[in-house]
Amino acid sequence: MITKDNTIGEILEINPNAADILMEFGMGCLGCPSATMETLEQACFIHDLKLEEVLNKLNSK
Repeated sequence: MITKDNTIGEILEINPNAADILMEFGMGCLGCPSATMETLEQACFIHDLKLEEVLNKLNSK
């Protein structure tokens, strides 16, 4: 299960569909070094996204 504390890098390893899901939400810079080190919570804050909405989608697939 993906949580707000997982890094983007971890999420990409956990869920093979994560890149597509995150890009749907406007997170297009998944390959940059800082993106893989930040938590989902931080990424959602930076991109002004609702954390629970992103978490639900990531954990549903």
